[in-house]
Amino acid sequence: MKANSQNQMKLSQLRILVAVAEQENFSEAALRLEISQSAVSHAIAALEEHLGVMLVTRGRQGARLTPVGERIVSHAREILHQTDEIGKQADLARGLDGGQVRIASFRSIATHLLPTVITRFHSQFPAIAVSLAEQDDYPQVEQALRDGRADIGFTLMPASEDIEACEVLRDEFVVLLPPAFQPASPQLTWAELAAQPLIMPPTNYMMQPLYDHARQHGCKLTVAYEMATDATIVNLVAQGLGATVLPRLAAEPIPPAVKVCSLPVPLDRVIGVAVLAEAMHPPAVYAFLSLIKAN
Repeated sequence: MKANSQNQMKLSQLRILVAVAEQENFSEAALRLEISQSAVSHAIAALEEHLGVMLVTRGRQGARLTPVGERIVSHAREILHQTDEIGKQADLARGLDGGQVRIASFRSIATHLLPTVITRFHSQFPAIAVSLAEQDDYPQVEQALRDGRADIGFTLMPASEDIEACEVLRDEFVVLLPPAFQPASPQLTWAELAAQPLIMPPTNYMMQPLYDHARQHGCKLTVAYEMATDATIVNLVAQGLGATVLPRLAAEPIPPAVKVCSLPVPLDRVIGVAVLAEAMHPPAVYAFLSLIKAN
């Protein structure tokens, strides 16, 4: 490229080139960028003069990229993307010297996923306080977001329409069987599961998909005992009182003597990290979201 400092490529020229490539028309590109058509024409001409190649052909059919223009616009898009990312990081840095992130989650996620993420977040942003409130189920998590009591929540997918959520993990429902149970084959059958006296948590939003799933496959689960605490359920299975079906994260830690297997037709609960849709969030919230999505 030419060394003359007055004839260097400008980001504005690259933005105009990308707009022309996408609109295939100088006037449409000008409307999109809210500048004059002559400014678009001048920017493309200046860029072509600087590079010494024709980037765009003009005609009755509009503006079309030349082969070299196609290759160059690909690089231009990447440059603009990286420039935007630099700006975002600078914006985050300016707003990450204090503040708070409030999280609402049900117990299994709070216990098994969040401690590692919160520790990493604290190491990167030590001035930001993190508070965590455990909820009984995901409707309570979503309500905490609506009420403004939490900035970030962990919920089941799909989330409610007013909640914006992104999948972060899939948690399999597993069957926990007492130590004395001897399956007839490596794969548990629906009939074997239906014959087990089950120790289950109360039927709620978390567990209803399991009962629906079993019913769809012709299996009626026999609930002998209801217990409110997952750890109590797992310990009773270890004592041989019955079996259970729980999301794996809710069941952990699982005693070594307990037999663990998948459902005859596997089922996952899909967990997402969520915020209230169309709400304004401080930079600290976006920083935490970026970290949890990269985890």
